[in-house]
Amino acid sequence: MARYFNGKEIELLAPAGTFDIFKEVVQSGCDAVYFGGPVLNMRMMRKGYNLSHEEIVEALDIAHRLDKKVYVTVNNLFSEDDVEEAREYLRFLDGARPDALIVQDMAVLELIREMELSVPIHASVMMNVHNLEMMHALRDLGVSRVVTSREMDLKTAKMLGQQSGMELEYFIHGDMCSVHGANCYFSSQVFGMSSNRGKCMKPCRWDYRIKREGYVFPAEYPLAVKDMNMYEYLPELIESGITSFKIEGRMREKEFMVSLANSYSEAIDRYIEDPLGFDRTVGSKELFNNRKRDFSTAYAFGKPGLSNINRRYEGTGKFYSTGKVFSTPTEERELSEGRVQQLRERLGKEKRPERVKPELAVRVNNMEQARLVLELGVEHLYLPGDVYEPDQPFTKRDIKILGNLKGNTKLYLGMPRMMTELHFEQYDQLLGGERLPIDGLLVTNLGALRRYKTAGYPMIGDANLNVYNHLSATLYANLGLSKITVSPEMTMEHFAAFTSLTDLPLEVIVHGTPALMYMEHDLYENTEVMEPIGEEDNLFVSNEVLVLKTDKGENPVYRDQYGRNHLLFAKELCYLPMLAEMSGLGISSFRIEGATYSAEQLRSIIVSYQHAINGSNDQEDMLGGLKPVYAGYTLGALQFN
Repeated sequence: MARYFNGKEIELLAPAGTFDIFKEVVQSGCDAVYFGGPVLNMRMMRKGYNLSHEEIVEALDIAHRLDKKVYVTVNNLFSEDDVEEAREYLRFLDGARPDALIVQDMAVLELIREMELSVPIHASVMMNVHNLEMMHALRDLGVSRVVTSREMDLKTAKMLGQQSGMELEYFIHGDMCSVHGANCYFSSQVFGMSSNRGKCMKPCRWDYRIKREGYVFPAEYPLAVKDMNMYEYLPELIESGITSFKIEGRMREKEFMVSLANSYSEAIDRYIEDPLGFDRTVGSKELFNNRKRDFSTAYAFGKPGLSNINRRYEGTGKFYSTGKVFSTPTEERELSEGRVQQLRERLGKEKRPERVKPELAVRVNNMEQARLVLELGVEHLYLPGDVYEPDQPFTKRDIKILGNLKGNTKLYLGMPRMMTELHFEQYDQLLGGERLPIDGLLVTNLGALRRYKTAGYPMIGDANLNVYNHLSATLYANLGLSKITVSPEMTMEHFAAFTSLTDLPLEVIVHGTPALMYMEHDLYENTEVMEPIGEEDNLFVSNEVLVLKTDKGENPVYRDQYGRNHLLFAKELCYLPMLAEMSGLGISSFRIEGATYSAEQLRSIIVSYQHAINGSNDQEDMLGGLKPVYAGYTLGALQFN
């Protein structure tokens, strides 16, 4: 089955959560169906969902007899425990011959190359593809279709599709996230349930209060976005060159999905048959009346602002098809001596015979912090691509000043997590002229790695590349990274297994308040357009910083120079008590995320870690006397097994 408009193929892609749902959805007006198998996909939270091996084979037979396509999601991050299972599963899928796999982890690409498999590959939305260089890089790795970033507007999608020559898949209906794909670590840090491994606990749908400037604002669910609905904008979708129109909903019930697929199918056919006489509103009211949440066009036509926030059936954290509550506001776990001892014992089992003294790295936010890092002789200084307000981005003059002062410290220039074509233009100009006095680049996305591989600067992979296993680490190293930052989502067992199997230079974030959520959505807008409903000071950060408050804690949210928001820990990450054991794993460097500290606070933290690395901490307690700046200390994902 295929549809065409002016020679352009249009595919309506519908989801199925179970084999029973698949058998009904595949008979609807869709052109293709996607679902997950028994392992390694992004919908692993619900018992009885996903298809067995036998059901996958039967589903493929049913779909292909109907001249429809099937895509299987293998789209979560793999732990080392998953790798052998992944080999077997991919070998099975290659033999079963689905029309493509939808993947997130670079390990899948490495396994397919290693095993010489031929199954087609589509890049999941969890790869967060958002620029032309990423698309070129994925094409070079054998990917034939890209599911675009949720934040991509249709104008950009059209340009990227035309210039890359790749097929694009675009979400047109269903549940959306407020956070950039694969850039949400809240669930893993608080529950030990990784959103990148198919186990998200939906903290974006909690009931929060917003505080700023000493005032409380009426924004009950400020991270909970509306469902996507592009039903009335099919002409714009088709004109943009999108190949596949994707409906979200693998967790939704059969009758709802069949009705939704048929509604979109009928509308697409009407438009193809009579584009001038096409009535956008036919059937739209029925969709609205049967909605689960309110509707939005999300980022299709630009940043939606507060109009994207949902208030219908919100705040429950429910699976809508069961009514079961699965997430409530939860406090970040406190660092405890018992857990520290468990970690020391477990990590000590992986100790390598050759001990390499790790170095220290610090990411800063301003020149005062940068000068302090150089004064203290820290080995690595990172200048970020995303700078928190009210500080300003580092200028070329700043880089030259620091270059003259750096001595033996290595200076690295970072990049924004999300790089648009404009960002590449700016970095091209900066890096393409006179050589900067820097020692390398801190790379945040696959596109930047491809673009600057030949620029003459060593490259370190940042944490948001989500390297979770030795296979993806190897692939990134082969693409040109000289050091890789370990995924911040690793639990104790996953961390120990990964570091024991990886000989590449690794960096671990050991202290600070790294971002748990990175989003285009601007929470500060609430405070700029709403009247406050009360007065209350922030507990741990200055009142100028916006805070999301629950009865379990306060999470500061910083806005960067691009208007993007970074939601941070309520507590501070602190691995100081296990530094000796981590050093025995062959970790190349430990990183402090220093952006939110004053210079004096940062000085105390750096000195404590330098003493620990040198083995000279005065152990009056397990933290060597270091006191938290914020609500306490946490071990993040290492709290969990």
